[in-house]
Amino acid sequence: MTPGKWVRIWNERLPDVALALLQVPSAEAPGALRGGDADAAFVRLPIDRTGLAAIPLYTETTVVVVPKDHLVAAAEEVTTEDLADEIVLHPLDDTLDWQTLPGKPAFERPATTADAIELVAAGIGVLLVPQSLARLHHRKDLTYRTVTDAPQSRVALSFLELDGEPTDLVEEFIGIVRGRTVNSTRGRGAPTPPQPKQRKRPDAAGGGRGTAAGKSGGKNPRGGSGGAKGGKNTKGGRPRRGR
Repeated sequence: MTPGKWVRIWNERLPDVALALLQVPSAEAPGALRGGDADAAFVRLPIDRTGLAAIPLYTETTVVVVPKDHLVAAAEEVTTEDLADEIVLHPLDDTLDWQTLPGKPAFERPATTADAIELVAAGIGVLLVPQSLARLHHRKDLTYRTVTDAPQSRVALSFLELDGEPTDLVEEFIGIVRGRTVNSTRGRGAPTPPQPKQRKRPDAAGGGRGTAAGKSGGKNPRGGSGGAKGGKNTKGGRPRRGR
């Protein structure tokens, strides 16, 4: 994840509340929430939802990482069938929900995605990952292409489910991530909405018909909208018009 934009907005809206970032492997994020090490976490679904809430944010494209001189690099996108003759690496921290892994299995599974990237660079196999992980582990000697029929990774924002509602600060962060504006009524950082101005009643000296204020938004029988038409001032002076 690259949460820089959301952190910047948080600092603008809540400068008195420090926001600390903690980088953990995807598989460890739910445990960090349950253990109190984090208030909210970006996770890849599916996860064990016991005691946790998760708000889906978006679905990532899956890509295959290959050396730049690989045959796959000549295409804009490929299918899993195109990888049937390739050794497809399957790291232990894989985030994709495979029913059947394409290609040929490697002799052993790499411990991490970073280890698998090193093996791809060494020409030992190819690797299928969400696009953000391919960007995270970018190398000048590697490239990636979209795999059109591979499982995709769904990213969600997760937090402890306390009485079914997040805390005020977690709610604020949820709003920032989901694009809620500062004028929203939800969240700690939202300003107090302005109160509507009270409409002044016409001076009692106006007398005559139409001196009482009309119902808000009502129609004037002569056209237009708003209050009723004011009458003449019977105490002399220039006639007064109500609005």
